[in-house]
Amino acid sequence: MSSSRRDFLMKTGMVSLGFLGLYRFVSEGRSRDLTPGFGPLVPKEGEILSLPKGFSAKVISQKGSVMSDGLFTPGAHDGMGSFRWKDGKVMLIRNHELTPGSYGSGPFGKANKLIDKVSKADIYDVASGGDYMCVGGTTTTIYDERSGKVELEYLSLTGTVRNCSGGITPWNSWITCEETDFKKGGDNGFLEKDHGYNFEVPATDKIGLTKPVPLKAMGRFVHESVAVHPELGIVYQTEDEGKGLLYRFVPNEPGKLYEGGKLQCLVINEWKGADTRNHGENETEHFPERKLFDVSWVDLDDVEAPDGDLRLRGAKMGAAIFSSGEGMSYGKGELFFSASSGGKAGMGQVFRYVPSKYEGQAMEKDSPGRIELFIESRGSDIFQACDNLTVAPWGDVVICEDKEDPRIVGITPSGETYVVAKNIGYCESEFTGPVFSPSGKTLFVNIQSPGMTLAITGPWKS
Repeated sequence: MSSSRRDFLMKTGMVSLGFLGLYRFVSEGRSRDLTPGFGPLVPKEGEILSLPKGFSAKVISQKGSVMSDGLFTPGAHDGMGSFRWKDGKVMLIRNHELTPGSYGSGPFGKANKLIDKVSKADIYDVASGGDYMCVGGTTTTIYDERSGKVELEYLSLTGTVRNCSGGITPWNSWITCEETDFKKGGDNGFLEKDHGYNFEVPATDKIGLTKPVPLKAMGRFVHESVAVHPELGIVYQTEDEGKGLLYRFVPNEPGKLYEGGKLQCLVINEWKGADTRNHGENETEHFPERKLFDVSWVDLDDVEAPDGDLRLRGAKMGAAIFSSGEGMSYGKGELFFSASSGGKAGMGQVFRYVPSKYEGQAMEKDSPGRIELFIESRGSDIFQACDNLTVAPWGDVVICEDKEDPRIVGITPSGETYVVAKNIGYCESEFTGPVFSPSGKTLFVNIQSPGMTLAITGPWKS
């Protein structure tokens, strides 16, 4: 499998253990008051990150470098996925959250001087007039953990807008998500196509652009992240809106998203229209932590939503509301996603969804999936503005903060938090795209501005 966490678990013989079971397993015989994490951070002069003792980080890719295809590495690094590749190497597919006209950070350089290196037919939206050409998209990288070197890097999708996060698929591709709902003719009238879609990018070492075909049946809205059910191919989606929904796409044929399917939104059975944000003062209406609620999924129609109203229509049908859905990652039999501004303190929440054993099938109503508020931050010592996240090989949830002086924070199954890293070199920029290599030896993470990817290594297995 391409998922780094599943590969790690299979290698260590833990694949049959659930999230909590894994934690109990690794805790067996150890002190119950053992401090989680890897110890205090050790700042070093001149370093970009502050890390625990024994850990180190190196920059493996950064904005403006010349790639294998002769184009420039774009900036605004965001969500990222890792795949097991040939000879034990790692393939990374990375998003670039660029708005139209961001030439200084785009792959073609200032004034798009390298635009003739690609076919215009392979650019999703050139945008009439050129001044607002869309330069968002993805890059693909092959990295050798043993030598610590990048062996290949190329532009794999372009012409899209604000590719924020996404998710890997069990069939070795990356779904990249546009965090916008720009319409044709929007953004000063230059856009030639509608935006707000997902696109699929195959994992391949063949240099060239992916044909930019939007996955329209998955809905047009302000996308953020996805996670794919490893057996059923169902795709779960977050929405980066203050009153966003949680969506599910049930494909007509697993692994073939272009063949269409059903788009649905999550409803909590006993609490229709539940507002999970906990922004109000009435404690009796607050969504509780660590309580599992049965859910159902309701169908949505007119999913290309020319009026950008999918979430409004879903809310009228009783869909649960989440505060700025961000990162999402699949663990063992469950998935986690963040709501970056949720909670009474507005510092963020992480939710856990456990699919039904009949997920997406008619019998689902007899044994429904369940959702819980896994953790809500009540202070900056816990976390703030949780954004992208991943499930670590040892089972903890690892999140990135989107704020000044951002950190990478780990969360144990019992809800304890610890700091993995702190950005001290570019402290005004957020961390994005955390993902472990299939071997579990390397944590890859991005710093969005000025745009760079780092490989963090150390005694993870400790």
